[in-house]
Amino acid sequence: MTPFAEQVVSLLKEKKYHISFAESCTAGLAVGALVEVASASEVLSVSFVTYANEAKVKYAHVSQKTLKKHGAVSEQTAGEMAKGCAKEAKAEVGVGISGIAGPGGGTPEKPVGTVCFGFYVNGVLSTQTCHFGDIGRNEVREASVKTALRRLHELLLADEKKAK
Repeated sequence: MTPFAEQVVSLLKEKKYHISFAESCTAGLAVGALVEVASASEVLSVSFVTYANEAKVKYAHVSQKTLKKHGAVSEQTAGEMAKGCAKEAKAEVGVGISGIAGPGGGTPEKPVGTVCFGFYVNGVLSTQTCHFGDIGRNEVREASVKTALRRLHELLLADEKKAK
């Protein structure tokens, strides 16, 4: 089981929050890690694999303007993916992941191993970019899932403290 998956599900249940993912380079691995937890069905109803830009627009409500200006692999796009999938799923929490797992597709500005994350938690959006390096396609994807769940855990804990 991926680290933090159980804690994330537990916090979501405690808060009575629901979650949705819009995943590109991870292609469902993050939501798959979450549903390894037996009670995940209490917090998850739908998630999206938005590999193509058209899917990002249709299911995660990413604007064409954002894609054109910043590209699919950007914090702006990942943020819109997170907020858009949460809205589409009527969830309090949304996670967007878009990156370049490799082996090709990298550029000097966005090399292989660049992954952007968006987290929409109870109306608050945050983003981040990680550079995992050219460590191998599946390794980039796995590192992305671990990073997403760890950061989501941190944000849910911060939301909990804010609510008290």
